[in-house]
This record gives sequence, C-alpha cells and structure tokens, in this order.
Amino acid sequence: MTSFACTMTTALLAIGLQTSGAQAQGADKPEKELIYTYISLWQVPRAKWSEFAKPVPGNQKILDQALADGSLVAYGDDFTLVHSAEGYTHDNWWISHSVAGVLKILDAFEKQPATTGGALASTTKHADELLVSRHYNWRAGTYKDAYTHGSSYKLKPTAPDDAVAVLSKSIFEPVLEKLLADGTIGEYEIDEENIHTEAPDSFWIFYTTTTAEGIDKTNAAIRESGRGNALIGPALDAWVDYTPHRDSLDRPNATFK
Repeated sequence: MTSFACTMTTALLAIGLQTSGAQAQGADKPEKELIYTYISLWQVPRAKWSEFAKPVPGNQKILDQALADGSLVAYGDDFTLVHSAEGYTHDNWWISHSVAGVLKILDAFEKQPATTGGALASTTKHADELLVSRHYNWRAGTYKDAYTHGSSYKLKPTAPDDAVAVLSKSIFEPVLEKLLADGTIGEYEIDEENIHTEAPDSFWIFYTTTTAEGIDKTNAAIRESGRGNALIGPALDAWVDYTPHRDSLDRPNATFK
C-alpha cells in the first residue's frame, strides 16, 4: 500500500469513528460471518412477465425448507422497474453463509422435473452471479412489493486491496445502519463478486425499503452524510472510478431469516 493510500485509510477510519460514539466503541467487534448470494438474471418478453412472476411450487418448497433448516438465511425475486434496452427484466436469488449452502439449492432446482414450455422457456437472455459480503444487515421478515436500489462502482487501480472494507466500515455502513435502525430500510448489503464474471475491482451497494418515500429519505441521508464531513468526497474520489457507475431499481419479494 502506498503512503498516500495509508494516509487515506487513516482518514477514512477517522470518518467512521467520528460518525457516532457507538460506532467508535464497537470498532473492535468481531467481523460478521460472510454471506454468499446467488443471483439468476433473466430477460423475459413483456407478454410473459406476469406468468414468469408466479412462484414455482417445487422451487418454493425447496427455498422454504432451506430457510427453516438454516441452509439459507434469505431468498427472493426481483422485477426491474427501470429497464434498459438490452437489460434483464427479472431475477431470483438466495443467500447462505456458505458456498455449499448456495450450491445445494442450485442442485435441488436442477433436479426438479424439466419443463418444455412456459415463461422460463421463453427467456431471451440469462446470466448468473455469485456475490460475497461481510458488510450487511437486515430486519427479519417478508417484504412484498418493496423497492431495492442498487449501485455499482469500480475501484481505481491505485486503491488498496482492502478498499471496499475500509469504505464500508467508514462511510457506507454508519449511514445504512442508522436507516435500518429507524425503519427507513429493511436490509442492506455491500457486495463483491465471489466468482469473478466481471472485473475484480467492482462492488455493489444494495438497500431495500418498503416504501417509495424510503428511497428519497435514504438518498437524502447519503447526501447529508457527504455534506457533514468534508473528507468523504475526496476519500471516495481517491479510490472510486465513477465512469462505469450504474444504478438499478427493482421491485422485490424477499424473505430474511
């Protein structure tokens, strides 16, 4: 790590410690157990959207059983609200504390009886992702027709290896934890790829809120956090390349244990 990066790391950690006394007191807490998120992304023709959104009974049974026995800690599906011309329209996902737990569900799905028709057979584009995170939290429960906002970012080549961890602990988590505590959001996570199908310097920030007003409140809180500390802007600019930045807005149905 260069001396500049060391200086920036110290400044960022100072930001996190200044955010609240509780944050400072909890600085030595053990790190959270890793979570792994498997996401299947689909591009579905518009005529099949309503059909695709219907739960598959066999798959639903597998997910519910895995949540009950602890193999999974969450699962859900999303419908894209802001579409791009060639983008995905739907996704399904599930979360485990181990890669084995994630792959156990994938294997169970693949053993389900094959279907030759229906909405799945009509999909025109498909991709999978396996993400990993140590920076997350949620309120247990089921969220129906909520909103999930996602933002993707890319680190600069000069950013240190622990840049995502430092940024998460110092800047992102303090704001998101406050919003989780006051009920504005129900879940957040800061993800990196576990299986790199994209550049390994990318990371994503997701949060889920049950109301549209929650999006406005969360965005306002993030902007206010930047105004409240003059170091945040320069710190982000030093490590983050905003050129490939993208946002997403989805309508999820999700269950968290």
